[in-house]
Amino acid sequence: MVDTLTPAARSKRMSLIRGKNTGPEMTVRRLIYAAGYRYRLHGMKLPGRPDLVFSRRRKVIFVHGCFWHRHEGCRLARLPKSRLEFWGEKLEGNRQRDMRNLEALRALGWATMVVWECELADEKALIERIRAFLE
Repeated sequence: MVDTLTPAARSKRMSLIRGKNTGPEMTVRRLIYAAGYRYRLHGMKLPGRPDLVFSRRRKVIFVHGCFWHRHEGCRLARLPKSRLEFWGEKLEGNRQRDMRNLEALRALGWATMVVWECELADEKALIERIRAFLE
């Protein structure tokens, strides 16, 4: 049975999805802070407004949800079963925008890293990858 929502109910549900201070982002922030690194949040003057900005190191980290940013090969990035045309276009647009932002940052001399939501399952491996990136 398909769970159908009225347009108003779907709009309300979608409005609850946040772009900043998400659960995965907060987890990454706690890990990085506990490791002794300090950062700025949501670099407003940088392309793509990176989630974490390490200005002196000229490095940025994006924390991406696997569904919204199309993590290739990830089980969390599956397409919804309804409105495939809409979702395909929307999510591909997100992916293309992400690639443009990463290229723009690199052209400005910034090193970039993307942390995927599914990587949070192994925090030890994740913090080691982040440390390697930041050093």
